[in-house]
Amino acid sequence: VQLQASGGGLVQAGGSLRLSCAASRRTGSRYAIGWFRQAPGKEREFVAAINWNGGSTSYADSVKGRFTISRDNAKNTMFLQMNSLKPEDTAIYYCAASSTVAGANPAAWGYWGQGTEVTVSS
Repeated sequence: VQLQASGGGLVQAGGSLRLSCAASRRTGSRYAIGWFRQAPGKEREFVAAINWNGGSTSYADSVKGRFTISRDNAKNTMFLQMNSLKPEDTAIYYCAASSTVAGANPAAWGYWGQGTEVTVSS
């Protein structure tokens, strides 16, 4: 599976962005999708995940209530809606796919996109 993330950019604090992750082939029947982020000088961290059919989602505490993960399996595309953005959300955001239950550990996710940069100004 090849993944391509897009939708990043520069936004003021309190603003919104919607990230997209396009998959090269059908992921709906097999793959969970996760979003991770990595800020300069920091380790990659879990943001959110959604199971193969969208019936189950999970979020990092830092983004709960502000971010929403979703997917459109008919279009092989996954989304991360980010609202009420804060400067501490500034990072490169990556989407990842896994054919098994992968959790919050980046090492457990087998497929990665190239990342899209999000900058939130104060």
